[in-house]
Amino acid sequence: MTAQLLSPHIREAHVFPKINWQQFEAIDQAFDSVPGVKFRYLDGALEIMPISEEHEDFKTILRMLLEAYLRSQGIRFYGRGGPSLGDATLGTRSEPDEAYNIGERKPYPDLVIEVVVTSGGIDKLEGYRRLAIAEVWFWEDGVLQLYHLKSDQSAYEQVENSVLLPQLPLDVFCRYVTYHDQFDAVDEFLKSLP
Repeated sequence: MTAQLLSPHIREAHVFPKINWQQFEAIDQAFDSVPGVKFRYLDGALEIMPISEEHEDFKTILRMLLEAYLRSQGIRFYGRGGPSLGDATLGTRSEPDEAYNIGERKPYPDLVIEVVVTSGGIDKLEGYRRLAIAEVWFWEDGVLQLYHLKSDQSAYEQVENSVLLPQLPLDVFCRYVTYHDQFDAVDEFLKSLP
């Protein structure tokens, strides 16, 4: 089967500096019933990002493939969806596209996934570092970039393979993310696994 590549259109995120936590919460609440908008907050900067259909398509196939892999390998996981993570004390809040605990349920996810279709914005990794998220995956322009939190939790380092899921064949996984048909992508991905 031939893979049809989906190509996201990059949209611009809007960053508003000098927003305190109370203002952020009020803005977030005002947008509560507005679809297609995502927020990120870090040290007084508020990022507002548009969510597109393309974004949702990539988010969905990444979730479907990862969960199919975890189930096929007998790896216990807990999907957390796209929760709001963070608080005023940490000075950050992020809304990942998908989040997972591996092995057991914990207060914060072990792995978060973000589909990047906006340019600009605030430091996503710094927000996740403050939350001690072990691994962050970014899907951008057909490339999956993985970051693992150093053991001293001082920073993330980019890694070639998942530290949490070292047996996951990322080259094969990424090939199926770009399939046009989600059902076929998951089916063929599972058939390709040993």
